[in-house]
Amino acid sequence: MQLLNAALLPTDMSTLIVITLVVAAACTSAITAALGIGGGVMLLGLLAVMLPPAAIIPVHGMVQLGSNANRTLMTLRHVNLETIAWFAPGVILGAWLASLFLIELPLPLIQLCIAGFILLLCWGPAIPAVATGRAGTLLAAILTSFISLFVGATGPLVAAFVKQQQHGQRLPTVATFAAAMTLQHAPKALVYGAAGFIFSEWIGLILLMITAGTLGTWVGLRLLERRSDLRFTRVFNLLLTLLALRLIWQAFSGWLG
Repeated sequence: MQLLNAALLPTDMSTLIVITLVVAAACTSAITAALGIGGGVMLLGLLAVMLPPAAIIPVHGMVQLGSNANRTLMTLRHVNLETIAWFAPGVILGAWLASLFLIELPLPLIQLCIAGFILLLCWGPAIPAVATGRAGTLLAAILTSFISLFVGATGPLVAAFVKQQQHGQRLPTVATFAAAMTLQHAPKALVYGAAGFIFSEWIGLILLMITAGTLGTWVGLRLLERRSDLRFTRVFNLLLTLLALRLIWQAFSGWLG
């Protein structure tokens, strides 16, 4: 086991922690596949406790990239390809704009704005069809990709947008959201690498977690197929609301702290 740990990490990470993270990757992937969202946030919280601070975001980002890519492949026939075709250039443009405007954005304000939009998309009136059309999708991709470079809280906002766009249909929502987040996570490998993070020291753990996540995704999708669209929408809205409330709590904690 010591040789296994040495191959996975350059640090003195115990076998128990490695096993815990791999199992957590499987469980959280199953949660996201079955419920549409939520697993990534849970995994991030666990990584924050078990990994060195400098490794938390890069490892989480790469595991999420693998998890979303696997979920996309498993649900490919349900992906709204027209949505992704307009989302992809928005991701590129949003990341490019963020690289030009490296400004210090007030994090609490961003968190409150994201939370507000999530609650509006979940519980407000249906947004006009033009807002979920081609131009709206492109604009949503630009804005969320721009913000994601400064704060990692855009996933729930993208999920809320996709849910409205897919009219709450469970399989198209999960599949299209997975494809959209795969696009948003992909450039982060370049960003983290350019910033000096040494992926080679963590690649073993990342691959193990992605592999476990593949199994969890398969299980979660089987559970998703048994749900009705109405029940899925209710659970999805509830989870998004909880995530929005978490953002509001973080925003006020940041201001008061």
